[in-house]
Amino acid sequence: MHILIYSYNYHPEPIGIAPLMTELAEGLVNRGHEVRVITGMPNYPQREIYDGYRGQWYVTEQKNGVTIQRSYIRIKSKPNLLDRLLLELSFIFTSLPQAFRGERPDVMILTVPPLLGILPATIFAWLYNCPIVLNVQDILPEAAVRIGLLKNKWMIRTLAALEKFAYRTAHTISVIADGFRENLVNKGVPVNKIVCIPNWVNVNFIHPLPKKNNSWISSHQLDGKFIVLYSGNIALTQGLETVIEAAVCLRHIREIVFVIVGESTALQRLQEYCLLHGADNVLLLPLQPREKLPEMLAAADVGLIVQKHNVISFNMPSKIPLLLASGRPIVGSVPATGTAARAIKLSGGGIIVEPESPAAMAAAVHDLYANPTLCTKLGNAGRQFAEENYSLGQALDRYEWLFYHILTNRKSTVGILPKLDSKESVVDA
Repeated sequence: MHILIYSYNYHPEPIGIAPLMTELAEGLVNRGHEVRVITGMPNYPQREIYDGYRGQWYVTEQKNGVTIQRSYIRIKSKPNLLDRLLLELSFIFTSLPQAFRGERPDVMILTVPPLLGILPATIFAWLYNCPIVLNVQDILPEAAVRIGLLKNKWMIRTLAALEKFAYRTAHTISVIADGFRENLVNKGVPVNKIVCIPNWVNVNFIHPLPKKNNSWISSHQLDGKFIVLYSGNIALTQGLETVIEAAVCLRHIREIVFVIVGESTALQRLQEYCLLHGADNVLLLPLQPREKLPEMLAAADVGLIVQKHNVISFNMPSKIPLLLASGRPIVGSVPATGTAARAIKLSGGGIIVEPESPAAMAAAVHDLYANPTLCTKLGNAGRQFAEENYSLGQALDRYEWLFYHILTNRKSTVGILPKLDSKESVVDA
């Protein structure tokens, strides 16, 4: 089968959708499919084109059997709303020629966001009679409006119209959590166009490791410490000030250290916040190389998932499967009725506390620090749940089944994926 993945982000970008699409593409190649990826020049999360790609309009690469076709994008390190729009427009115009530089695909996967990617994908799909599977990672513009990132009413109306066009154009819509499906159905999207395939984790790459003789711990002088880890995107939806204030609450226990790993520019702001509040038990580190990820996660005694009160209820952090697979307990500072809270509760691998409450987060961390047996119990439950529900192999199975049924002209996607017990999984087919 010839598969085209249209994704703004891809390897070597270390976080977000890029590692997921890379694993999906390479996994499909390993199963005998031909996979081509249309993507931009790597830039995330620094928002700067990586060395080796600057000043080029097009680059074509081969990596692990995947053909990667990159195109120029206009990128600014500190983008305003206009810059973000110009970024997406640049990807629209430069990526489309790349799509025609290759064999006609049998099926196309388009990741959203960016939402404007539906325009070149639709042109290509129409000319080549190629069905689109819309992989929805976030629902725009709704999510951007909710956190205050998007306020222009004209822009909101335009993006809402584009959102409807995307759902109408796609043959099938793949969502990552049931809350997404409920949202789309409430917007009039036919339920038989929607399948739920959660984001995955390579459980062979991320797996429980002992803290003893962990080189990552030694290299950061963290031997003998109880490590509370947040790693990933630092954006408006997180509110990591809560983590720093929780650390201040636990300063009297010198063994407990909070480690925040993220993009360097965002860390500068958090460093100022740490100094202001005297949080000398917080270690700020830049994003780590992907090959160090298993050791870093194994270094933690507790992993954090952090969201603000106003985060849209169906937001599903991709960090959850990673932390569960690492066999470490989660403290989820997330809205109690949201998708993230539901996933953590179902896994049995963590504790939910009130978002934006430093005292509640500190209390949960202290409980786990004082109760190693509980840490082990939660970590083991999370690992088992990840193996049963979030493995890369399961995701590949479900995408393959989906593609084959699309290509055999099945009109409905209902029932084509294996039915899972809702008591054991966050996914229903």
